[in-house]
Amino acid sequence: MTISLKDVEHVAMLARLKLSDEEKEMYTKQLNDILKYAEQLQELDTEKVKPTAHVLPLKNVFREDKVHQHLDTEKALANAPEREENFFKVPKII
Repeated sequence: MTISLKDVEHVAMLARLKLSDEEKEMYTKQLNDILKYAEQLQELDTEKVKPTAHVLPLKNVFREDKVHQHLDTEKALANAPEREENFFKVPKII
């Protein structure tokens, strides 16, 4: 599989990119080099390599839930520029 100049122009048009002729040639060559490298990887013998989702073993780092003291409403809203009852009042964004 190879990438043609026409493919690069099509993708550039879809992405609304204005590319010079030199850039189109450069990207065509770079993309084809990437595909050639991927083809080289296909030649590797991976028969004895077990499939993995990640190169390193993963473990969850969950911590135990513990009840802690929290701020009371008055302290939490003490520095609020504006408040309405027990809530921060912020400008409408819509």
